[in-house]
Amino acid sequence: MQLNELKPSVPRKARKRIGRGESSGQGKTAGKGHNGQKSRSGGGVHAGFEGGQMPIIRRVPKRGFKNFAFKKNYSLVNLETLNRFEEGAVVTPEALLEAGIVKKMIDGIKILGKGNLEKKLTVKAHKVSATAKEAIEAKGGSVEIIEVKTFADVAGNAKK
Repeated sequence: MQLNELKPSVPRKARKRIGRGESSGQGKTAGKGHNGQKSRSGGGVHAGFEGGQMPIIRRVPKRGFKNFAFKKNYSLVNLETLNRFEEGAVVTPEALLEAGIVKKMIDGIKILGKGNLEKKLTVKAHKVSATAKEAIEAKGGSVEIIEVKTFADVAGNAKK
């Protein structure tokens, strides 16, 4: 069998060529009926449109607090990936970026305790899980939390 002899197992269905004359079966109105909003070009209504009555999404009261705008997204790094560094190295967010372990720092770096650490390291990160901290300190390493200054911290210091 050659590449030019390959055929699909199910033959491809021919597409409807609409608006190509009356004898095509889809001519004149091109399957859109006669007048009306949906027959016009660019016509139609948006999802959730309810014929002019007040849509349910606007009728129902909104309740609760949504925190998604303020949620912090951390780039996650497992303990086992830190074994790539040499014994006694200082692991910083910049070093993780340089090594290609983290593609980009979103709101910071979080070290998770998956896997086992085989080297003594000094880890500087924005967040560290309790199991990861235990494992790092068990090998004789140390953990430093990087404090991120917020607008409130900066504004508070300016007033003093």
